[in-house]
Amino acid sequence: MSKEFKQISWDAATEFDCRQLVRLWVHEDLERQHDWTTLALVPPDEQGRAAIVNREPGILCGLRAAEVALDEMNITCTWNIAVQDGQYAAAGTEIATIKGQARELLTAERLLLNLIGRLSGIASLTHRYVSLISDTQAAIYDTRKTLPGWRKLEKYAVQCGGGKNHRSGLFDAILIKDNHLDFTAMVNSDATPAHALQAVRHFLQQSVDNPSGDLIVEIEVDSLEQLSIVLPECPDIVLLDNMEPHQLREAVKLRDRVAPLVELEASGGIHLDTVISVARTGVDRISIGALTHSAHSLDVGLDWEFSSTVA
Repeated sequence: MSKEFKQISWDAATEFDCRQLVRLWVHEDLERQHDWTTLALVPPDEQGRAAIVNREPGILCGLRAAEVALDEMNITCTWNIAVQDGQYAAAGTEIATIKGQARELLTAERLLLNLIGRLSGIASLTHRYVSLISDTQAAIYDTRKTLPGWRKLEKYAVQCGGGKNHRSGLFDAILIKDNHLDFTAMVNSDATPAHALQAVRHFLQQSVDNPSGDLIVEIEVDSLEQLSIVLPECPDIVLLDNMEPHQLREAVKLRDRVAPLVELEASGGIHLDTVISVARTGVDRISIGALTHSAHSLDVGLDWEFSSTVA
């Protein structure tokens, strides 16, 4: 079985990151002051009930995060989820309801909608990519092209959309990229990508700071010539950067002949209109930065539910 990067789930670490972000968001909106509009217009003891509704169809994500946000903001309310993270919802679906002090609900409204909208947008876009290549052996992976601070949440959203997580950071995998190779070539003109892999293997064997001793080792190449050089070194994964489908097919043939256990990852400028042709070349993985850096936030709104029984 091939090695795999750590996959992000909703756990204590993800919740911790969410809480740190909520503190920043609250500071952005209030700066230790008040929601003056709400204080001016809404009596302090007024209760309210509202529905969170998605205005467009998609895969929902962020409902669990929203619950954590409400807790972090010390908002006393009743929060009921009708749609779970990772589930599809048609436009106009009441995905959650919230009941509590009206002032608090109004102050939290934009924070909650931003959170659910962004994460749902990532999950929905990921789902589109995954659905397009469902009849191939390839899997869709995210990248580190995430908003600062949002990485765990955004990678969780990719999971909810059916995708897989690439490395979470610089700490949990070795990925030798083109700039690493360019720099080593500047220092030693005789250095090759194979030498870089050998140096990494030696470093990992000697390092006392590598707690698992089993980090994934991946290397980026941008030509079939480079691929032929690194395959005999048997890295776990070779990233094929910006290759056309005909080059990817040749790369798969070369891999199958020289080092069949090495997985191939296609990356670089892959979009919805090209992902099928890439997946059908036989590569194992397709990493797409657009899942997170170009996702359209799902349109989500808060609608008051007026009733004489709100209180």
